Amino acid sequence: MPSAFRPSRRDFLRVSTALGAGLALELRVPAALGAEVKGLELSAWIVIRPNDEVLIRVARSEMGQGSSTGLPMLVAEELECDWRKVKFEFVSSAENLRRNRVWGSMATGGSQSIRASQEYLRKAGATAREMLIAAAAQRWKVDASDCDAENSTIVHRPSGRKVRFGQVAQAASKLEPPAEVKLKDPKDWNLLGRSAPRLDIRDKVTGKPLFGIDVQLPGMVYAAIAQCPVFRGKLVSVPGERILGLRGLIKVVKLDDAVAVVADNWWRASKMLKLLPIEWDTGANGAATTASIREFVRFGLEDSAIPVARNDGNVEAAFASAAKLVEAEYFAPFLNHAPLEPMNCTALVKGDRVEVWAPTQNAEATHAAAADAAGVPLGNVEVHLTYLGGGFGRRGFQDYTRQAVAIAKQLEGRPVKLLWSREEDMRHDFYRPMTLMRFKGALDADGRLTALRVRDASHSIMAGVRPQEIKDGIDRHALGGIIDSPYAVPNFRIEFALRNSHVPVGFMRTVFHSQNPFMRECFVDELARAAGKDPVEFRRALLGGSPRDLAVLDAAAKASGWGAPLPEGVHRGIALQDSHGSYAAAVFEVQVSPAGEIDIRRVVVAVDPGYVVNPDSAEAQVQSCVAYGLTSALWGEITLKDGRVEQSNFDNYRIMRIAEMPRRIDAVLVPSGGFWGGMGETPLAPLAPALCNAVFAATGKRVRALPLKSQGFSVAPVA
Repeated sequence: MPSAFRPSRRDFLRVSTALGAGLALELRVPAALGAEVKGLELSAWIVIRPNDEVLIRVARSEMGQGSSTGLPMLVAEELECDWRKVKFEFVSSAENLRRNRVWGSMATGGSQSIRASQEYLRKAGATAREMLIAAAAQRWKVDASDCDAENSTIVHRPSGRKVRFGQVAQAASKLEPPAEVKLKDPKDWNLLGRSAPRLDIRDKVTGKPLFGIDVQLPGMVYAAIAQCPVFRGKLVSVPGERILGLRGLIKVVKLDDAVAVVADNWWRASKMLKLLPIEWDTGANGAATTASIREFVRFGLEDSAIPVARNDGNVEAAFASAAKLVEAEYFAPFLNHAPLEPMNCTALVKGDRVEVWAPTQNAEATHAAAADAAGVPLGNVEVHLTYLGGGFGRRGFQDYTRQAVAIAKQLEGRPVKLLWSREEDMRHDFYRPMTLMRFKGALDADGRLTALRVRDASHSIMAGVRPQEIKDGIDRHALGGIIDSPYAVPNFRIEFALRNSHVPVGFMRTVFHSQNPFMRECFVDELARAAGKDPVEFRRALLGGSPRDLAVLDAAAKASGWGAPLPEGVHRGIALQDSHGSYAAAVFEVQVSPAGEIDIRRVVVAVDPGYVVNPDSAEAQVQSCVAYGLTSALWGEITLKDGRVEQSNFDNYRIMRIAEMPRRIDAVLVPSGGFWGGMGETPLAPLAPALCNAVFAATGKRVRALPLKSQGFSVAPVA
């Protein structure tokens, strides 16, 4: 990268804020690792200490998905180091800027961490390995081709001499990195593809302060915030007399659409905030309700001028000649991300310098937002990346960062920790979009699917993030799982109506693959039933052009014993969906009582991500997706009244409890190789439809609107 490269704050903000679902922009891919060598740093990614400890730098965020282990594993595999001696540290966004973004993107979203950086991380490890070998060869005055690296040592094969990495690291750091390195063939991997102990577990289980909410600094003060309860509303006034003189009060800070109280501890700040008689201007959205927004979105389904996103063959002609027509309308509500750690950020403003401590999914976006909020150059900002107590896409947005810096500006020289209450976190999210979808399918006399028309009316995330990607009124991102359906249908028409209300929407785990597969796969199940065919065999007949989708479908069916007898009253449902570069299928086994209580006896999820880095983490991701996905399918729903979100905490926005988890979860990893896919989101995509299809098999009741609680169903706790 040219050393003269210096992005403006506007450019830096632009490239670092488009986060989610594979949309994180890479301004530059690091092209010359090791260009800046200092001390024992063999490259920007790797530091080897005299005691053989290997420090590997991580540019992505850790929010429980295991990237702080998986990414170092990519480096360590090629480096040939002893995994027991590996440690990691997060990259500094300020240092990344100073070094012309040598670490590339720091965005974490869209299951991109492994698949977007695996090549240059493996090359970093291979480069460092060759430098260590070259240093040892020079020391022994032998040919480097006669030397190998293994388990943090260099071995001279002819003589058997050995030297530890730490003994030659200093000399290696002074060498010119090789221009080209050869990566190992996957069949020769020793670390990748095998379960390795995670590097972050010990500190987490021993309670070491790691998260943004844990930050403590000398002289720190605390801010509680209340935002306008109606989106797009503004602050009118906030008389502060009622709390003047109360113990611990430091300052009342007014923002355009919020009020913050700063005190000597957060509890006092929160209590005083509740005493303030705040007057809001709710604007034109003060009367909005869930029903009114749903009708606004539904109008898109009736629009005669709805844009066409895909039009294969002639659906109308196929409908006219069909032996049977099947029609249905599906609905998915707004959802909250619901991370257990509420939004928070600690900021310190001193003159034209800004420091921020933040649990963020994109440290560069946080860096840019802090600079913009403070009105200072990018070079005057330092971001300290902490662990995230859940993210799921929410922490890619930087509203909480801007607020913290704006408040800290009014208390110059004092670090301010802004912490949202659970209620603020619940009521001021960037929600999963509300979506309605209308299907019409045609079957011939042999039960084959000959035509499919989909009308999709939905909020658009891209309209607020990257509007330039919307062409002719069509947001193809919102059509994920529909427009790229793997099923071969000769006549296929997709129509899309962009219907954004005043409710802010954003990227959520699997993004539109959270709701679109529910609708598509449940309707495919309806078609299979109407055709009188087994749901697996019906799908198999449509997947001839998509061998990987077919393979995971078969893997899930085989692992679940599809077709084999089940205990009386137990029924199965299946679904599949490829997303985020990987392929997944799920099977549920359920029993449903006459009162609608669902006993989830078993969940089988088959996933093909191409390559699996850490099988233990991959299985944990499947289990995590089951917990998160079932929470959404069973209870997830954000509703509005008088323009305001009604849910406020986990008493009225339920999340899955331990006793409600399925009795058994089988993660079936079927990596086929040849590509790198995601693991953090793909397993979630087929869960809701597989569950709803199983419920239909058990009850004969078709679920076409989520959550299941609104359709008369509940969950049986495991005895």
